[in-house]
Amino acid sequence: MKHLFLIVISCSLFVCLVQAKPVYLKDAIVPKKNQIKTPAKSLPRIAIAGLGIESSTFSPALTDEAAFHAKYGGDVFSLYPFFSVDSPLRNKAVWIPTIVGKSLPGGAVTRQAYESLVNKTLDSLKKHGPYDGLFFDIHGAMSVVGLDDPEGDFIVRIRKVVGKKTIISTSMDLHGNVSWRLAENTDLITCYRMAPHEDAMQTKQRAVANLIERIESGKGKPAYKAWIPIPVLLPGEKTSTRIEPGKSIYKAVAPAAAQKGIIDAAIWIGYAWADEPRNHAVVMVTGDDKETVTRTAEQLAHRFWDARSAFEFVAPTGTLSECLNKALASQKHPFYISDSGDNPTAGGAGDATWTLTQLLARPELKADNGPSLIYASIPGPELVKKAIAAGVGGRVEGYAGAMVDARYAPPVKISGTVEAVVSGDKDAEVEAVIKVGSVHIIVTQKRKPYHKEIDFTRLGLNPRKADIVVVKIGYLEPELYAMRADWLLALTPGGVDQNIERLPYHRILRPMFPLDKKMADPDLSAKIVPSSDQL
Repeated sequence: MKHLFLIVISCSLFVCLVQAKPVYLKDAIVPKKNQIKTPAKSLPRIAIAGLGIESSTFSPALTDEAAFHAKYGGDVFSLYPFFSVDSPLRNKAVWIPTIVGKSLPGGAVTRQAYESLVNKTLDSLKKHGPYDGLFFDIHGAMSVVGLDDPEGDFIVRIRKVVGKKTIISTSMDLHGNVSWRLAENTDLITCYRMAPHEDAMQTKQRAVANLIERIESGKGKPAYKAWIPIPVLLPGEKTSTRIEPGKSIYKAVAPAAAQKGIIDAAIWIGYAWADEPRNHAVVMVTGDDKETVTRTAEQLAHRFWDARSAFEFVAPTGTLSECLNKALASQKHPFYISDSGDNPTAGGAGDATWTLTQLLARPELKADNGPSLIYASIPGPELVKKAIAAGVGGRVEGYAGAMVDARYAPPVKISGTVEAVVSGDKDAEVEAVIKVGSVHIIVTQKRKPYHKEIDFTRLGLNPRKADIVVVKIGYLEPELYAMRADWLLALTPGGVDQNIERLPYHRILRPMFPLDKKMADPDLSAKIVPSSDQL
């Protein structure tokens, strides 16, 4: 009887606990019993949320909600390999994913799309709280129509839901922007240390690991957050960590973060193609030792500022005509040319036709047996439909591009032979290869960046065998960089024009280097950001 009584009491307690804190399998990862060394009730509850996009205010394009390909609930975990079944981090907490959306870079996000995604996130957070921590996964360079500092607005609204006690750990792209408002409302913060961003997933994992450590140790929020704005605004193609001075500046970050009394250190380049007061470089250091935190932040900031005039393009540059002349005369193949001004990986519309128009006018490329050139890519949904109807080997004629950005050239007329039609890509949806003279043009139903070898080979193209490959991109992503025999960065027009000194800035803080080259040295003393507890 006594045993029966204990069983009834135990079952009643279990039911009460489950009713008090419901955990839905689609919304949380709960460690298996044999993988938990401490009682399940002691595991922290950590939410996951975030929206990521790099969006240019100098592009006429607009980004809608569908572009974010938002993941909901348990589907969020597919974005993070470090949450795999065998990952130690997986068993450190009860994870409650809400919404994480990642969009291709593009134009400003519509206010309707932003509000919809933010409100869905807040509704989910309200439903599944309370939380010990929150992993806030953002890019940091979102532009929203009619709203300054969207990431700052987003985190303020999250704070109102999760409260002051929840520890928020923020992971960002180094081309993001850290406003004072974002710095205040986050507790732990870090960003990539490589450009190209080969350490993206490593950075996100570090943000999560830092959060877990501060919760498990009981240390909680950092005692100090040092923030230093640096009046420098440079394109990523001038601040790559492949070359100096970016290489040495970022090489110093990891040792700085490893010092006793410091949790993390980070340098943000900022995003050059948006016109807001928050767009500039920033250094942030978090930790518990005020003197070390402050000194380290100031050292990193001075090192960045002192090197400002040494930043140069990651590749030799020239006009498109100059780049083409060199590529056609070169014996090095494949010769890559970056069509940098309309780079969709940086926020360009991706459908400017200026460069393709110039290519098709070149007499060297008009003959079928001329130098082989791959052009990636141009959106043209109507032309794709014609290519599907004509089939491989058929002839098509129609227009592509300039549906969004027609400022520099109108839609381009393409008349050629269909070499391939492939469907199923997440971004492009349908891709067609149309050969005009010796130019193999990739025409897409929707815009898509081409930065991996498989992006070409799945279409029957071999970029390693081509004479010239022209890609709408800035600095070459790792796979393209490894393939190139030679490379030039063409200074072409578009929403992410590399010549930022000709962009119509009106709202960024001035003076700003390199727009104001003779400016006086700024005050680079560290500003201690109030803890989110004090908001």
